[in-house]
Amino acid sequence: MPRKSEVYYVGVDVGTASVRAALVSRSGQLKSIAQEPISIWEPQADHYVQSSTEIWEKCCTVVKRVVRGVDRSRVRGVGFDATCSLVVLDQSFQPVSVTQDGDRHKNVVMWMDHRAEGQAARITQTSHGVLNRVGGVMSPELQPPKLLWLKENLKESCWNTAAHFFDLPDFLSWKATGSLTRSLCTLVCKWTYCPPEGWDPSFWIAIGLEDLVENNFSKIGNSVTCPPGTPVGDGLTQEAAAGLGLNVGTAVGASLIDAHAGGLGVLGADVKGFNLPCEDQPITARMAMICGTSTCHMAISQQPLFVPGVWGPCLSAMVPGMWLNEGGQSATGRLIDHMVQNHPAHNQVQAQAQFPFPGDHTYSYLNNHLRSMAGSLSAVDLLGSSLHVWPDFHGNRSPLADPTLKGMVTGLSLSQSLDDLALLYLATVQALALGTLHILEAMREAGHDIRTLFFCGGLSKNPLFVQIHANATGLPVVLPDQTEAVLLGAAVLGACGSQDYSSIQEAMEKMAKVGKVVHPEGELQSFYERKYKVFLRMLAHQREYQDLMNPR
Repeated sequence: MPRKSEVYYVGVDVGTASVRAALVSRSGQLKSIAQEPISIWEPQADHYVQSSTEIWEKCCTVVKRVVRGVDRSRVRGVGFDATCSLVVLDQSFQPVSVTQDGDRHKNVVMWMDHRAEGQAARITQTSHGVLNRVGGVMSPELQPPKLLWLKENLKESCWNTAAHFFDLPDFLSWKATGSLTRSLCTLVCKWTYCPPEGWDPSFWIAIGLEDLVENNFSKIGNSVTCPPGTPVGDGLTQEAAAGLGLNVGTAVGASLIDAHAGGLGVLGADVKGFNLPCEDQPITARMAMICGTSTCHMAISQQPLFVPGVWGPCLSAMVPGMWLNEGGQSATGRLIDHMVQNHPAHNQVQAQAQFPFPGDHTYSYLNNHLRSMAGSLSAVDLLGSSLHVWPDFHGNRSPLADPTLKGMVTGLSLSQSLDDLALLYLATVQALALGTLHILEAMREAGHDIRTLFFCGGLSKNPLFVQIHANATGLPVVLPDQTEAVLLGAAVLGACGSQDYSSIQEAMEKMAKVGKVVHPEGELQSFYERKYKVFLRMLAHQREYQDLMNPR
């Protein structure tokens, strides 16, 4: 039971498939965690939708659970993070359907929804100046193409009815406080907002969304914006407080996209005594990787750096006053699951992985199986010398910014054995690590000086995934002492909203801590140099195949 003298913050994380909450102490210790699943519907290929009503209900459920038995007056602040999904509401703030069947319950276009690939390509073709801050290419995962798709395909049932378009993190802040203030994190990263100038009307007019300019951009958020962690409104409303089980007026810090919350949960940790190359260097020498269903690569700089194929630079999008570049891979954990679960030997692995403990220990089992195949841990990487994967099964977010790219595997045999599955799993993890190296090289070429990687998210709990990233990039990987760094980052927002800390930077330093450091195995450097050459050659072949089949 928490001590009566302690104060706490609640962090709420709305991920792709679940809502989680944590009660966090002022020193950054997670005292309790709760989780609830949320529904995902796929009404047709590349369409992924959710319900904002269900999401908020699950937020209330998990928060009530983590604060049970705690004096409400000790909970000083709440912070929300969420996926960068698009929420659509009408004039009365009721859900508006984003599906062809008109089901109002389904009013959220998910971040991974790629229905707007055509609209994204047309927006890119405008070559408008705002595209410079998204790597020069508009992604279907950003909000402008999704908005354009809704206008072009659901004009009567959705577009003409909609009065409020929220990024999901901002929707949660509004539900909690009643304030329409939007976080710079969402607007700058996903909507083309650029402080201090704000919205560029010529962009929206150029892409056919001139109606969003009306009433000072009221439908997508006017000039009422603030950096992450800023106190929003007057804190929790009476209705929200009752739903969450907290006191009216409890502070709410301006929200973040989930990956950015992970960045707050790891980047600021004190690294003294760990013999890391980023020690005594500014925070700009660090890159956060939030590794889950997809992976986000977050690096900050004192001055704006333009990286082709990488989102940003975005001012005050994660750390107020600093510029953010965000690289990413659209499918990482999802890709690993896809490769493993669709292999003929998957059922055999599942059966073996149930013993001696019940539950799904598939990846622990495969990691152990690879070690047994290799004979020693250090030789596991070398098993991937003849099997290679190009990992962009869901397109390339960075650094190529090409959603049309597809996956590729070379080196397959007729084998369907357990060994064959283990090798395919290994090659997929190696491909994802080489994709990170690809992003790192683009960032370095643009001026970033990244010396250490800081991991969080579900895949950071997989030791093979972590070690291979260290080996392939040649950089040490820092793991947080709290395994739920995204929740910690959300709690940092609550701590700043309560004004118990004077800044995001101070809260990060006091609440985030190093847990473990994984160093690269130097003897594998030449192996990964060769494998990276194969990786780039696969890209060249894929583009050649596309050109052959789709001549201009």
